[in-house]
Amino acid sequence: MLSNAIPTSTHGSLKKRVLSAGTWSVAGYVLKQAIRFSTNLVLTRLLVPDMFGVMAIANVVMVGLALFSDIGLGQNIVRSTRGKDPFFLNTAWIVQIFRGVVLWFLALSVGLLVLLASHTGMVLKNSAYADPRLPYVIAVLSFSVLIGGFQSTKLLEARRDLALGPVTKIEITAQVVGILFMLGWASINRSIWALVAGNVCSSLVTALLSHVWLSGVANHWQWDRSAFHEIVHFGKWMLLSSILGFFVNQGDRLLLGGFIDATLLGVYAIAFAIFNLVEQLLNMIIADVSYSALSEVLRERPANLKASYYRFRVVTGSVAYFCSASLMFSGQSLIGLLYDQRYQQAGWMLEILATALLITPINLAVWCLLALGLPKLFTQIIAIRAVSMILLVPLGFHAFGLPGAVWAIVASYYSYLPLTIYYKINYGLFNLWKELLLLPAWVAGALLAIGLNLAIRH
Repeated sequence: MLSNAIPTSTHGSLKKRVLSAGTWSVAGYVLKQAIRFSTNLVLTRLLVPDMFGVMAIANVVMVGLALFSDIGLGQNIVRSTRGKDPFFLNTAWIVQIFRGVVLWFLALSVGLLVLLASHTGMVLKNSAYADPRLPYVIAVLSFSVLIGGFQSTKLLEARRDLALGPVTKIEITAQVVGILFMLGWASINRSIWALVAGNVCSSLVTALLSHVWLSGVANHWQWDRSAFHEIVHFGKWMLLSSILGFFVNQGDRLLLGGFIDATLLGVYAIAFAIFNLVEQLLNMIIADVSYSALSEVLRERPANLKASYYRFRVVTGSVAYFCSASLMFSGQSLIGLLYDQRYQQAGWMLEILATALLITPINLAVWCLLALGLPKLFTQIIAIRAVSMILLVPLGFHAFGLPGAVWAIVASYYSYLPLTIYYKINYGLFNLWKELLLLPAWVAGALLAIGLNLAIRH
């Protein structure tokens, strides 16, 4: 997968750590999704649907607040030459704690505003926002971000060193403990507080285990002004990227919701969920594994960066091209096999969305450029995609209806391609021949799809 051009470190061969990290990353993702799905099946039999609706809104609030305050501490520790320096790590830990306290206060304020809006009639009486439990759920759930602020930077050190095995074990352990606590609570008291308590419990377990299960710098109160300046300089661009990313990741459904009814939006959500399953897995491997490895290559043997980048690109790109072609040619058959007639329109939507997977390998270049210390580019790319989505989706819908809107969503994925290629050429990361090496994977995916279609028809 990777050659000897990739250097070794004091923690062992980078090639072996990449393979191990990739295995843990994929296996952990699959296992966590399976646990989450199984738990949902059980909880839907213990609790009533409106509880999940209230929790969904509360979780959106927490995710939104987290993204609106993300200064990229993890990315900074992974790429910085001071990423193992105790002064740098402890300064980052203090910043992380302060961020957790601010998020906690903001979440409490949002809960209070929701409560006031409900009492003053500013929200519809029958809407989920008027549910009397929502303000209190947000308030209690806010303790999870407060606790999260005290997580050890050993978690980020482990990601830097590609030691994803212990990190995955902590995540799964915290998930299982939180679920068991949730199910135990729900079996005694079938209320929404079972869901809230399970989330807070998972955060607490993660924070505790991050300090005791991992090796690395033990955190304590230690401040370094130069480290703080480096964190702020890098983080200001990551913060803006995170804010824009919130709108990019939710923008398609937010925009389509203004043009189509809830039923058709639900059908689109089915198609997007299948597409996002592949996209999220690939982006997770790029962010968790490739970014850490390329950052290490850049620190130790920068001359090998281009060769190492293309070795990672062959792997992630081949998977992306194969999955893209498979879904492009079998989306309707797949939806027909898995869902009833009410969801059949999701088939053609999935086939259109699948073309966006072809752009996923370019995200590796974006993360590589981030390792080179270009967080501004990261922000520019997300801004381009956000603006293009806002402009193109309404135009596509009014010109060609829903198919036009879905194609516009795909076009937003490609909107930053010219800028990324420009930077790749400028930083010596472009080779046309190697870019074309992914085409056989696409052909293989198309052939598999054709075979799947024939099998389903017969």
